[in-house]
Amino acid sequence: MVHLSTISHKRHHRKRDQHKHNNVNKNGTDNMVYSSSGVYGSRFAVDELPKNHLPDQEMPSNIAYKLISDELALDSKPILNLASFVTTYMEPEAEQLMTDSLNKNFIDYEEYPATCDLQNRCVAMIGHLFNVPENGEEEPMGVTTVGSSEAIMLAVLAMKKRWQNRRKEQGKDYSRPNMVMGANVQVCWEKAARYFEIEEKYVFCTQTRYVLDPQEAVDLVDENTIGICVILGSTYTGEYEDAQKVDQLLREKNEKMGYECPIHIDAASGGFVAPFVNPDLVWDFRLPTVVSINASGHKYGLVYPGIGISIWRSKECLPKELIFNINYLGADQASFTLNFSKGASNVIALYYQLVRLGFSGYKAIMMNLTNDAIYLAEKLEASGCWEIMSARGIEGLPLVAFRLKEKHYFDEYDVAKELRQRQWVVPAYTMAPNAKDLKMLRIVLREDFDKDQDVICSCRDLNASIERLSSLDKKQMEGVRELNNSREETSSHGRNPHHQDKKGAKHGHSLQGKFGKSHNVC
Repeated sequence: MVHLSTISHKRHHRKRDQHKHNNVNKNGTDNMVYSSSGVYGSRFAVDELPKNHLPDQEMPSNIAYKLISDELALDSKPILNLASFVTTYMEPEAEQLMTDSLNKNFIDYEEYPATCDLQNRCVAMIGHLFNVPENGEEEPMGVTTVGSSEAIMLAVLAMKKRWQNRRKEQGKDYSRPNMVMGANVQVCWEKAARYFEIEEKYVFCTQTRYVLDPQEAVDLVDENTIGICVILGSTYTGEYEDAQKVDQLLREKNEKMGYECPIHIDAASGGFVAPFVNPDLVWDFRLPTVVSINASGHKYGLVYPGIGISIWRSKECLPKELIFNINYLGADQASFTLNFSKGASNVIALYYQLVRLGFSGYKAIMMNLTNDAIYLAEKLEASGCWEIMSARGIEGLPLVAFRLKEKHYFDEYDVAKELRQRQWVVPAYTMAPNAKDLKMLRIVLREDFDKDQDVICSCRDLNASIERLSSLDKKQMEGVRELNNSREETSSHGRNPHHQDKKGAKHGHSLQGKFGKSHNVC
């Protein structure tokens, strides 16, 4: 039964603001400035949020939260971001631990000894996962960082300093260090080389080989080489580089030439995958020339960004002059980092994942992701439109890199933009130098990527994008590109124009370096 209410005409006995009715202008709007305690009735909702200058007055916390939240709503949904390796899901208990420790500065070891001990446990667990020597003759060491970029910088510094020290002892020139790496390295390697004044010696990719060739890499080694970078999981195709073969060839050359060139393993992505899905793969400290390994806890370590780790084979691999001893935080402590203060939350979250999941938990997740990648690759191949370029199964990371089989009026970049209209973020990029005419797309499988829903939806939308673009002739395709470019210019309003010209071409001072290299999303 519906109950109807009567509308009373009785007025409450209160004074009304009569003057408000007398300030209506000729346009029918009044000149009064109204404000309420509600977010959208407040004066802050009328003005733009501050962009360039600190505002004169404070803003209520609830209003600041809501207005900033509204702006962030324009971001893509993390679960639909198929470009990034970075973790987008953690359990509520892990998130609570992170929230509880947001106000802890990890560097204050004296104040937070329990947190410091958790880092030591993480370093030990991951070191043993990477098979650090247990012969008692070597003393492995490690440190957590804000990500693999910092971990790599520290490892490069250690290799350079060791090489310089040897050269000084031998009375030889130590001013021209170089480093051997594949042209498919992540941009942090180019940063390290440029920042620390190290010559880059590249092993270039080919039309059929997308990673470092072991023989070519060792052939580039000379008396000034501080080390070789071997990648466990290329960001381009997910393929594992052959560390065991590089180690074999390098030991032979070191013995023949009297060198002491080492290997560093960049396991940013593969360090938390290979040990669980391909334990027979020999890539870590089981190889005699491997002196250091980095890994990203915020990728397949399953922790929110940013947390990385760097492990050294022994303390001899870490020159003591790089370690600083300080006592102004209340106790004597050693420090080997590029930064100083950092939050403790991610270190605690990494420890949570290690003890929560254990070996069996990580193995189950990584095997599921690997199987999902196999399933996705098969679905894409079955469509007849795509050629798979990534490694298969346990031979690489759980991702699928693919490119168009046939030539069209559109390319992979057009497909990526079409997918973006369907809310999927799938990166399009070119291969490394000497193979950069190859364009490709890449989908990274993460823990929160559901096989039954996300894989099927992404395949469906990929096929729908192909169908739509295939229906356009050349002139129509050019029109679509012009429209997409205009949208990009609009969406990039406010970004620094110094780094990119109107055509999107990078300037000479960019991270493309001397080979005009582009970098994909990590």
